[in-house]
Amino acid sequence: MKNFSGKVLFLDRSDINTDEIIPAKYLTEITKEALKPYLLEDLSLPGFDNKNDIVDKVAVITRENFGCGSSREHAPWALEVNGINVVIAENFARIFRQNMFNCGMLAIELPKETIDSLFADYSGGETSVDIDVENETLTVSSAEKSESIKFEIGAFDKTLVKEGGWILYADKNY
Repeated sequence: MKNFSGKVLFLDRSDINTDEIIPAKYLTEITKEALKPYLLEDLSLPGFDNKNDIVDKVAVITRENFGCGSSREHAPWALEVNGINVVIAENFARIFRQNMFNCGMLAIELPKETIDSLFADYSGGETSVDIDVENETLTVSSAEKSESIKFEIGAFDKTLVKEGGWILYADKNY
């Protein structure tokens, strides 16, 4: 199972599409590692610097419809190769969400009110998240406060996450 605990990157925007996650011009790369320097290169967000802001982050907290646009597995791969194994959002584009689980990563959906609260309470400073996949609980912490939040994940998607993704699951079970 991947690492789901560590520092959080807040991306305060809805509709971040797969071309912003990893620009199409890099889809000819033949390894995940080759995608690494280009993660979020085309994301337009005031104050965001993709070269510095993603360093040492394990999770992203963002708004609605994350991963919309073209259906490309490269988008989760670019996150994964940068150590980001969790995206927490109001909702996801369906194919992106499944690609996350297929890669053994977490796509956690929380209500808009909860996401709004996380941005209001934690986005101004260093924030960490600790995720208990088995008990479907995440704990968000800063120097000033901490809170635990329940989330739901389907049984098969949870199995994919725990096994490390679809390929490892299939190797073990077929």
